[in-house]
Amino acid sequence: MGRRKIMLTGGGTAGHVTPNLALIPGLKELGYDIEYIGTADGIERKIIEENNIKYHIISSGKLRRYFDLKNFSDPFKVIKGVWQAVSIIKKQKPDIVFSKGGFVAVPVVIGASLNKVPVVAHESDITPGLANRLSIPYCTKICVTFPESLEHVKKSKGVLTGTPIRKELFEGSKLTAMKICNFKESKPILMVIGGSLGSKVINDAVRNNINSLLLKYNIIHICGKKNLDEKLENRNGYVQFEYVDAELPHFLAAADLVLSRAGANVLFELLALKKPNILIPLSAKSSRGDQILNAASFEKSGYSMVIQEEQLNDQTLKNKLDELYDNRNKYVKNMNSSNLNNGVENILKVIEETRVKR
Repeated sequence: MGRRKIMLTGGGTAGHVTPNLALIPGLKELGYDIEYIGTADGIERKIIEENNIKYHIISSGKLRRYFDLKNFSDPFKVIKGVWQAVSIIKKQKPDIVFSKGGFVAVPVVIGASLNKVPVVAHESDITPGLANRLSIPYCTKICVTFPESLEHVKKSKGVLTGTPIRKELFEGSKLTAMKICNFKESKPILMVIGGSLGSKVINDAVRNNINSLLLKYNIIHICGKKNLDEKLENRNGYVQFEYVDAELPHFLAAADLVLSRAGANVLFELLALKKPNILIPLSAKSSRGDQILNAASFEKSGYSMVIQEEQLNDQTLKNKLDELYDNRNKYVKNMNSSNLNNGVENILKVIEETRVKR
């Protein structure tokens, strides 16, 4: 049996890259050579090159829903990126392209289509983002995460797969987390995580209430780049990190409760790990509202509690955390009965069925 080749793409945020990493071990087992197409300075380059995967660079413009002078120049970058992608794909001859979305993916998906290479895309959120909406006409199959998402894609293209989750997330050790955090008292652990860029709203809510929260919880706070608070550096029971990678599985293993944004990747990680959680979705003022829909779906299924950003204050945060802690077993039970599990196997199956058979 000859080697198979797959080209992966996706970038802009870590959420568009880490699901690709979750697929890589399974793709290697199936005998695929794996290469990646991304931008020169996107977050995806560092993550992918650290995993020793061949990386091809193309130009791509950011697609914005708001006015910006770059909106006039960026379409030309996208067009340039399409021709670069056409050339790379023609030369590398992949059997299939897999896209995780983000603005870098648009030229790659179009470039694959022009080379008659099948494309499988994955949409994390309930409604497709702008990049995926532009890409859908050029895709062969669209893997979706939420059952509600199937209403937003053509019936012949949509497949409900769930989202791919990295194997190492299931291999964390609470003991290792306790050593890293050096907690002196045995209290329930609250983990706070605001996405790869951090969340000022969540950071402020936690830090404004730090005294009352520390009476009941030890806190692991992943606050985002340049968001450390020096005044809290040596506070007993509170540890803060800009970003974590290798430590994340250990912190999740140790967490009794999680306070988080509502990006699809983190939701499905919390579901797979059965972690009682409160979601604070990005408000519709500062996003397209996808996190609000994601959070509503998880709240309706009984997997999460939700506080809307506008309702977040000292009292609601404290009350909701206490309510969640008191009812944590109910949430774990609901998550245990979910059939939305790790999507890796489902997505690999779609890739295998869709690739060019040589």
